[in-house]
Amino acid sequence: MAAEVPPNPQPPSGARPAGAGGARPLRLLAPLIGGLCRGSVQWLARAVPMATVNSERPRRRVPPAMAAYSPGVLVGNWSEDAALAEELLEDFRRKREAGELFTQRCQKLQDNLLKKVKLSLPKDGFVHFGDTVMLLSPDNNKSWMENYPGVCGKLVLAVNLDEVAMFTAESLRAPCGVSAVKSMDPVGRNTFCILSVDGGAVGEPIRFGQKFGLGATGGFSDQTLYLASDHKSFLRFAKKSYLQQVFLTDELSYLTRWHAAFLDPQLRLEYEGFPVPANSNIIITHCHTNQSLAVPRNFCIRSYFGMEYEVVCHTYLNSHKAEEDKNYWVIVTGNPSDEESTMIDRPDPHSEGIRKKSDFHEKTQNIKIPD
Repeated sequence: MAAEVPPNPQPPSGARPAGAGGARPLRLLAPLIGGLCRGSVQWLARAVPMATVNSERPRRRVPPAMAAYSPGVLVGNWSEDAALAEELLEDFRRKREAGELFTQRCQKLQDNLLKKVKLSLPKDGFVHFGDTVMLLSPDNNKSWMENYPGVCGKLVLAVNLDEVAMFTAESLRAPCGVSAVKSMDPVGRNTFCILSVDGGAVGEPIRFGQKFGLGATGGFSDQTLYLASDHKSFLRFAKKSYLQQVFLTDELSYLTRWHAAFLDPQLRLEYEGFPVPANSNIIITHCHTNQSLAVPRNFCIRSYFGMEYEVVCHTYLNSHKAEEDKNYWVIVTGNPSDEESTMIDRPDPHSEGIRKKSDFHEKTQNIKIPD
């Protein structure tokens, strides 16, 4: 038979009740602990739910290579930059194959301007319509002291493109300047074609007083610019000498008409209508302004090809009312004996001077003829 448990067991004598002695110190320290840890308890109250939520999510493992930044990390619009670089490379290759690069266009223009040109070979010694010639300003055979500050030597009329046009243009653009250069080699920039403006046939000789035109191609076969001039004004004049300007235009008009005059003014009227001889000194006059083509020789201009000299339209007269050597011009043709050279390269037939009369005739003696 089981033992019966008393309904209300009594604690042994001398033992303290369970809550009597231990609860009193906690009640005394509660205000102090609550004041010190009030902020911590509030933070814990907020952090515990967040930690509980984050602990429920699965953790993602970060690869070691992506844990920190390195040069291999692609930042920004890296995909767009790579596509743009590839597109620029394809555009460069396309332009290079088509010859449209900046350096290729500049080289093409320079090659055409400096391309060798064959001058015409007249059979009768005269200048004809359609001839390809050079316009030469001859040397005045004076010392450099007498010419100072002008330059000595022969000068040739040439096309003068400014540096901006050399780097931007693909061909000759009007209006274009002209200048006088020292290079005597016939190339694209210093050769001109004699053009008819009054219905003259190609191959017909030009005559003194007859109007003609001067066309420059610059080495291009599909383009021609015409030598022209006009009265000077406040906005249109030569840059250095402030005289009448000479330029190239793409339109044939009264500004592009010239005529040749005989060198000696006293015989000029008598030679009117005679053919113009090649490789001889003549005067080239502008029909509209009645001013002669000239090279002052003391006004230098800088160009892409170096130091050159200004060309103007002005008649320089001396004390005898005759044109000075600044207005002298020679229409240079090719050399029949050497196709690669011109008539100015041909040596003088009397390079040692004029021989004496006794050198041409042998001495004669009276010889008695026997019977």
